[in-house]
Amino acid sequence: MTIHFNASGTGPDLVLLHGWGMHGGIWDGVAAELAKDFRVYCVDLPGYGASPSLAPYALDSLVQRVSESFPEPVAVCGWSLGGMVAQRWAQTAPQQLKKLALVASTPRFVSGGDWPHGVEPDVLAGFAAGLEVDFEGSLKRFLSLQSRGDEHAKAVMKQLRERLFSRNAPDPGALRGGLDILLHADLRQAAARIAVPTLLIHGDYDRLTPLGAAQWLAKTLPAARLEVLRGCAHAPFLSHPAAFQRLLRDFLHD
Repeated sequence: MTIHFNASGTGPDLVLLHGWGMHGGIWDGVAAELAKDFRVYCVDLPGYGASPSLAPYALDSLVQRVSESFPEPVAVCGWSLGGMVAQRWAQTAPQQLKKLALVASTPRFVSGGDWPHGVEPDVLAGFAAGLEVDFEGSLKRFLSLQSRGDEHAKAVMKQLRERLFSRNAPDPGALRGGLDILLHADLRQAAARIAVPTLLIHGDYDRLTPLGAAQWLAKTLPAARLEVLRGCAHAPFLSHPAAFQRLLRDFLHD
């Protein structure tokens, strides 16, 4: 079973993968501009937008579903959870990726004894518990963390809320499964195998995936470059769209 995506533009193929709780429509603004140079695919990950969910809901299952839809080599840009999907895709099927862009991404979402660059596990566990009693409220609280600290926080939050339910509500099982991935996935051991040219775009005020995570990736991936956007939190393509588009376009054309 394939996933749903919206395609626009002409040129080299560029696949955009969204984060937890959202859908491919989160990319609409930048996709319209990028479509001037690329064939842009805004993917609905399984359980989001118009894509059917899957069971069991696991990272490798997500990667398989996406990779089956794009068997030919493509450039991939993944944000947050979508960045973890993109990293795992690059680890397991590197022949399918020409270039990789990771936006506010991390190899491990939660902090631990040997990993200070994440959120406390209790934060995600709280969202998981909240889904059972206040579905919409839990999603909106997660959005507030994405904009916190950004110099354009109010505008970012407005865009996130407007787009959250602009398509079908996410499947509850997909939400729970996605949180489980964020709680337990750890891609550090195989990170050095990602040899594809990689651009890391990260905000210096990101509260969900701290800048240290991107700095670790920049040191560990053999062909990675880190670009830090100042005054930016977790959604740079919304808060700093011009800078984001310039960085991504220059990287893909290089």
